[in-house]
Amino acid sequence: CSLISSSYNQQCMCFLLYCAGRGLKSHAYTHSVQFSHHVFLNLHTLKFYCLPDNYEIIDSSLEDITYVLKPTFTKKHIANLDKQGKLYRAYDGTTYLPGIVGLNNIKANDYANVVLQALSNVPPLRNYFLEEENYRTIKRPPGDIMFLLVQRFGELMRKLWNPRNFKAHVSPHEMLQAVVLCSKKNFQITKQGDAVDFLSWFVNALHGALGGTKKKPSIITKVFQGSMRIFSKKLPHPDLPAEEKEALLLNEEYQEKMSESTFLYLTLDLPTAPLYKDEKEQLIIPQVPLFNILGKFNGSTEKEYKTYKENFLKRFQLTQLPPYLIFCIKRFTKNNFFVEKNPTIVNFPITNVDLREYLTEEAQVTEKNTTYDLVANVVHDGKPSEGAYRIHVLHHKLQ
Repeated sequence: CSLISSSYNQQCMCFLLYCAGRGLKSHAYTHSVQFSHHVFLNLHTLKFYCLPDNYEIIDSSLEDITYVLKPTFTKKHIANLDKQGKLYRAYDGTTYLPGIVGLNNIKANDYANVVLQALSNVPPLRNYFLEEENYRTIKRPPGDIMFLLVQRFGELMRKLWNPRNFKAHVSPHEMLQAVVLCSKKNFQITKQGDAVDFLSWFVNALHGALGGTKKKPSIITKVFQGSMRIFSKKLPHPDLPAEEKEALLLNEEYQEKMSESTFLYLTLDLPTAPLYKDEKEQLIIPQVPLFNILGKFNGSTEKEYKTYKENFLKRFQLTQLPPYLIFCIKRFTKNNFFVEKNPTIVNFPITNVDLREYLTEEAQVTEKNTTYDLVANVVHDGKPSEGAYRIHVLHHKLQ
């Protein structure tokens, strides 16, 4: 795909080439004369022109091209997306299921692709972005570039769910260009990144770009936000004498404190992987049930957290569950020298995961729906520095 800049508004229909203007001194005019390519599409008005004669081409057969460039969805179409498992045939002859199509890995952007693909299969989020009217009128400060994320994500969502695609895969190039720009190059197309870091940044950036704040909701918080109680207790320095530790624990500073916090995803910690090998001199890969690592949120499991100067003992308990819950299993440990990956296998059911026992007593009474089915699962294969991400997604009609 060629780069699309805001100053380029004409596409040559012979080359994947974007040109500016239609006048005598424009790039489009020069290209039409130099290469005898005469049909151009205005990317803003979706009108076709013949250059250098500069007249509009009106032909119903060209509608397929404009629909691929800018797919549109009616409310009826959106409502039926999860009710049909029909295979569609792309113009190149391949068959595909809308919403479950590949995203091109341009160089090293699979870490972002899997997150974008997972989010595109969350029905309420998908439905919101399929209708551009839902966010077209959101007002942003002059010069704010963050809204570009919203626009590009909406465009990508509509292309992923387009039943009339030319090919059974979609390029995320324009979306990723917006990511590079808005993240100030913290996330790039040519350099592998961490999918969890990207997810955290992307959902928070989308929330802010949609006008959301801590008090004002957006579609992001409506779909993914839950809440929890955090019980935190400061610990004396481990090198202090026992008597001094006991004395400090009586001070108010070292008493347990409770706070309320919201979340867009829950981080689950894996047990430390064993260092010893089996009789075949191979490292043993442990397995753990999902509910074991969910014990972090039962309100009684305590874990020590260290900062630069202080240590704290914390425990967590959920007070509200979101409609869609994201688990991020912490596999990578980073320091100044290397990145280490924990290979522990997590076994989990794909339907009817009940989280009622992790709620406070009050929340157990008020929360009506506490069971979840798996919608998407992101996997990292290989070594931390050389591996790649892939994703499994649920097609609701075929489950």
